[in-house]
Amino acid sequence: MAETGDRAAGREVATCLVTGASGYIGGRLVPELLDAGYRVRCLVRTPRKLRDQPWAGRVEVVRGDVTDAGSVAAAMEGVDVAYYLVHALGTGRDFERTDREAARIFGERARRAGVRRLVYLGGLTPAGVPERELSPHLRSRAEVGRILLGSGVPTAVLRAAIIIGSGSASFEMLRYLTERLPVMVTPRWVRTRIQPMAVGDVLRVLVGCAALPPEVHRAFDIGGPEVLTYVDMMRRYAAVAGLPRRLILPVPVLTPRLSSHWIGLVTPVPASIARPLTESLRHEVVCRDRDIERYVPSPPGHPIGFDRAVVLALQRVRDAQVATRWSSASVPGAPSDPLPTDPHWAGGSLYGDVRERHADVAPDVLWDVVEGIGGENGWYSFPLAWAVRGWLDRLVGGVGLRRGRRDARRLRAGDSLDFWRVEEIERGRLLRLRAEMRLPGLAWLEMYVDDDGAGGANYRQRALFHPRGLLGHLYWWGVSPFHAVVFGGMARNIVRAAERAGRRRPAPRPAGAGPGGGSGAAPPAEDSAVRADRRRPPEGN
Repeated sequence: MAETGDRAAGREVATCLVTGASGYIGGRLVPELLDAGYRVRCLVRTPRKLRDQPWAGRVEVVRGDVTDAGSVAAAMEGVDVAYYLVHALGTGRDFERTDREAARIFGERARRAGVRRLVYLGGLTPAGVPERELSPHLRSRAEVGRILLGSGVPTAVLRAAIIIGSGSASFEMLRYLTERLPVMVTPRWVRTRIQPMAVGDVLRVLVGCAALPPEVHRAFDIGGPEVLTYVDMMRRYAAVAGLPRRLILPVPVLTPRLSSHWIGLVTPVPASIARPLTESLRHEVVCRDRDIERYVPSPPGHPIGFDRAVVLALQRVRDAQVATRWSSASVPGAPSDPLPTDPHWAGGSLYGDVRERHADVAPDVLWDVVEGIGGENGWYSFPLAWAVRGWLDRLVGGVGLRRGRRDARRLRAGDSLDFWRVEEIERGRLLRLRAEMRLPGLAWLEMYVDDDGAGGANYRQRALFHPRGLLGHLYWWGVSPFHAVVFGGMARNIVRAAERAGRRRPAPRPAGAGPGGGSGAAPPAEDSAVRADRRRPPEGN
C-alpha cells in the first residue's frame, strides 16, 4: 500500500474514523488501515464487541450511534477521514428514513468538525433504471451516497455489487446453494449479469481512498475483472470446489420474496437478509467506469478474478481463519438491554433456570467443552428440540440455528453463535450468551467453570428470561416443562463430554522431561488452539 501524503512528508499521521467496525467490512478494514500506518478510531454502539479483536489494543473505541448527533460529533473530533459503513436495512419498514437521517447527521457533523474526507461503501446501481424502480435496499444506498456527497465534505462513494470473501452473505449464499443442491430450480435473476469483486480488493480500494486529493468528490463504480451471471458463478464455484457439474433449471415464478424464503431454507442466510440481496439482482449491475484506477491503481495480480477469489475464500473457511462474517453485525432489532444481575431486579419479572454439576476433570478441560459449544458440536441436549426451535425461528424471520460459529474452537465477545450472540467471555471462567432468536422477551444463557480446589471443576449453568407482556409470561410457562430435558440434559452432557476428554488427555510430563523421560529435550508441543490464536490471519478473502 502506498504511503499517504502526510506520512511521506513526515507530518502527523492521519486519524480515520470507522463506523460499523463490528460488521463484516468494517471489522476487516480496521486492521488494513492500521497496517497502512493510520490511527484508527471506532464508533460502535457496544464497545465490548471489539474487545477480543486481535487489533483491539491498537485502536481508540468510542461508544455511540450514527443516529445520535451528539455521539457522532464527539467521535469526529480530530478526525481526518471518516468511513461510513453502516445501514439500517432490516430494522423495519422505516429503514430508508433511518438511513437518510443517519447519513444527514454524519455528513453535517463531519463538516462541522473539519473532516477532510468521507468514504462510503454503497451498492452498484443499474444503468438507465429509474431510482423508483430499484429495490428499497439499492434505493436507500443510492440516497445515502447523494446525502454524503451533498454534505460539503469531499466524499468518495464506492459502489460495489456482490462481494466475494469468506463469511460474506453473498459468498455464503453462493456456497451453500451450490454445495447443497446438485439440481436447482432457480428464478430468472440467476441470468442477470453481475460484476463480483473480491473482498481483498474492496478493502484495498477503501484504504486507498483515505489518501485521495481534496478535489476528488464523486462516486466510483468498483468491481472485479469479470462480468458473470449468477448461473456462471454457481457453475464456476462448483468447478473450483471440486463438485460435479450442477443442473440449473430457471423458472419464471420465483419472485425475490419467494426466492429469499427458499434461500433461507437452504443456506444459513436468513430470508430477511437474503431478500434485499436477491432484489438487487433483478437488474444488471455492471461497472460503467473504472475511474478509480486513476487514483487507486491496482497492483500486479489485481483486481482478483472470480475463481481466485473463491479459492482464497474457501481456504480461509477450511483453515478456520475467517476474520469476520456476515453475522458479525448485530441482528437488526436484537435486544441491547443490559443483563439484569440483581435477583430482585427492579425492571420487572425475571425467570431463571439454574443447573449445577461437579466434573471430575481439570477446569481447563471443562472450559474447552464450554467454549466449543454450538455449531457443528451442537448443544449437548435433545437435538430435535433445538432443531425445531431453530426452524420455528426461521419461519418467523429469525436467524435460526444455521449461523454456526466463526471459529470451531475459539469464541470472542460479539461473535454470533447459532441464534445466540457472545455477550461476555472470561476465558476459563464465564461464557454469557444473549438470545437473538424471535422471543417475547429477553433471554440469556450463562455457563460458569470454577476450580473445586481438589483437581476437579464445578459447572454452573443459568438461563434467564425477562418476559415482555403477557405473551412473554405465557411463553416461559409453556416451555418450562421441557427445561429438565433441555437445560438439565445440557449440563449433564457437557460435564460428561469434559470427563471423556479428560480421560483421553495424556498425563502431563514432569518439568524438563523429554519424550523418553530424560531432560534437555525439546519442550512439549504448543496447543494448536494457542498457535491459531497467536497466528494473525491475513485479512484478504
